[in-house]
Amino acid sequence: MSAFEQWIDQQYTHCAQAMLRSVSAVHLLKRRPGFGQSIRAAKGSVIASPVLGAYDPDPDYFFHWFRDSAIVIDALRLLYQDRSIGPEALTHFADFVQFSLDLQQLDGRALVSSGAWRTGVHPDFEKFVRPDAELAQVQADTVVGETRVNPDGSLDISRWGRPQNDGPPLRALSVLRWLRTAPLSAPTRERAATLLRADLAYTARHWTDACYDIWEEEQGLHYYTLCVSRRALDEGASWLQDSGDPAGAQALRARLPAMRTRLDQFWSPALGFYRSRDLAAGAASTKELDIAVILAAIHAPSSEPAHSVHDPKMHLTLRALEQLFSADYPINHALPLGRGAAMGRYAGDVYYSGGAYYFSTLGAAEFCFRAAASGQPASSWMARGDAYLATVQAYTPADGELSEQFDKRTGAQSSARQLAWSYAAFISCVGARRAVIG
Repeated sequence: MSAFEQWIDQQYTHCAQAMLRSVSAVHLLKRRPGFGQSIRAAKGSVIASPVLGAYDPDPDYFFHWFRDSAIVIDALRLLYQDRSIGPEALTHFADFVQFSLDLQQLDGRALVSSGAWRTGVHPDFEKFVRPDAELAQVQADTVVGETRVNPDGSLDISRWGRPQNDGPPLRALSVLRWLRTAPLSAPTRERAATLLRADLAYTARHWTDACYDIWEEEQGLHYYTLCVSRRALDEGASWLQDSGDPAGAQALRARLPAMRTRLDQFWSPALGFYRSRDLAAGAASTKELDIAVILAAIHAPSSEPAHSVHDPKMHLTLRALEQLFSADYPINHALPLGRGAAMGRYAGDVYYSGGAYYFSTLGAAEFCFRAAASGQPASSWMARGDAYLATVQAYTPADGELSEQFDKRTGAQSSARQLAWSYAAFISCVGARRAVIG
């Protein structure tokens, strides 16, 4: 076994263990004195990072994001399938389902009517707190578009980019895969089906709505959100059909042609890539070339020729991103033989180091491995995927810990430490690689 293969196996084992630190982390208590809060993680919650930052210098990621949690729970399924972890994975999934169902009972009107919590907010932090009028609208359906909640199951009171509609379809896809492949107990299976139906219904109702993008920065219609939504409704329709609900299946399938047409419209012949967004009111964006398009293809894999790893237009989009980051990031200049470009999010990113992301670079690698598995020239796609993975290896410290970013000039880790999404991205990337090489 080569040194590269040995590193992959060792890092995979480490990521499996490290990711679990964020799942049902009931031992962790986060204090936010400025907001007057003490938050203890509940069973079933998935915190984005178990490092208790407060923007001094690490960001506060002690939240249960709907998007991140769905990605992590899907990676948990992969670990269970390859026997990296045992029956505790089934318990974690059951707890995740119950936690997610319990969130449906949240009602912002209760916070508004009590009002007592506002007395604990420090005057300097009042500008970061949501107004009563906004909180009062959080009830029933709108809870699912909340982007994130506290991991104790309470509403996030801070101002943030809302609504965000990628979480429900991602969670639906993850739950579908668990239902299809895992030996779940009857009660867990029933609760998972209830959650799945709710997420499918939300996605069907809101796929045309403007919302915030995957990075929670700009409001509009977004390729990533639409792509994962379409895949969730397509697979959800098959599940409903098999579950004895042909009418429900047909209702979801009826939306698919319009969703496909809208996805096609993100292609720009002039630019030569899939644009990531159409902003509200036709506003311009500098973020149209965005790794989110590539992530859509791996988070919502499809055998269809369009909007998948099979799509030549996707290949052009990946090439455009590679050229962008190769030019913009000093760590990508004069790369050694066998190394791919470290990948970021979009041009002009200024969040923390504004540099490369582990899940972006791993996402590019996974795209290549999935393309190799699809029957396209496997050797070239495998080599390209391994080149991206070799770059991740170059910027992974000896202890195997992965933050959110690594600096575009120095390669030093930055932003949130021990990011659960980074570990999940490594797990899914290596899983896709192993599917090709056996």
